[in-house]
Amino acid sequence: MAISKDQVALFISTIKKVSKYDFSDYSEKSFTRRLEKILIDYKVDFPGLLAKIKKDSTLLEQIVKDITVNTTELFRDPKVWQTIRYRVLPKFEHQNIINIWHAGCSTGQEIYSMMILLSELGLFEKANIFATDINLDVINVAKKGEYKFRFNIDYLDNFDKVIKENPYNYDDIKDVAYEKYFDIDKGKDVIRMKPFLKNKPLFRKQDLVKDGNIFYTKFDIIMCRNVLIYFNHDLQTRIFEMFYQNLFTKGNLILGIHESMLGPIASKYKRKGLIYVKK
Repeated sequence: MAISKDQVALFISTIKKVSKYDFSDYSEKSFTRRLEKILIDYKVDFPGLLAKIKKDSTLLEQIVKDITVNTTELFRDPKVWQTIRYRVLPKFEHQNIINIWHAGCSTGQEIYSMMILLSELGLFEKANIFATDINLDVINVAKKGEYKFRFNIDYLDNFDKVIKENPYNYDDIKDVAYEKYFDIDKGKDVIRMKPFLKNKPLFRKQDLVKDGNIFYTKFDIIMCRNVLIYFNHDLQTRIFEMFYQNLFTKGNLILGIHESMLGPIASKYKRKGLIYVKK
């Protein structure tokens, strides 16, 4: 169900009028695709959708969740996590505290990936883990730390590549049991993260566009992967500036594999692949 640029603009302005959400600076192409999917999923035409969100605040919240939902997985893009393991985290091993913010944490697999790495490197107790998302439903999934096993069976391959194998020394193979960090119940089709992992992060609902840093602390690492791809260039620049202001000098900003930093803001960071180090 194709919709026009004018309809997208009308939809965004309507949401802005009846709620605290502002999607004005989201990528037009991405936003259009998601809006078209919503019309199909809810079996409604565009005027009908506008009428519904004006009257039903619960539906409006659900539509916002549908627009902002992101998919993720444990150790997504293993090469990135290998870089984090061998090139990023060791730089902080001599610190007493390591502050890490997962901005746009989705259902939490990225958070658990980071904590597993921290544990393997002996840095778990030093780390403060902060996690935010605009969508309370995905935050609650992250807090629960339970995922479908058969749907996510590739988690185990990713785990092996990042935790058991060393891409810089193929003779260095670590025998790390899955049960150290999560339980697998094939009968119930569940991967369940261990309580010591689930109890670690501080989760908060946050609109990255409007709220900025809600934790009143600076960070050594900010993970914001596969979030900014949905924003236009101007909004990306504002977010990069906000991250810059809230990173310690030589702190690391880590983006998704399809994301990059363009324009004058990039001069404030030193780029190392997907890793941007605050100058």
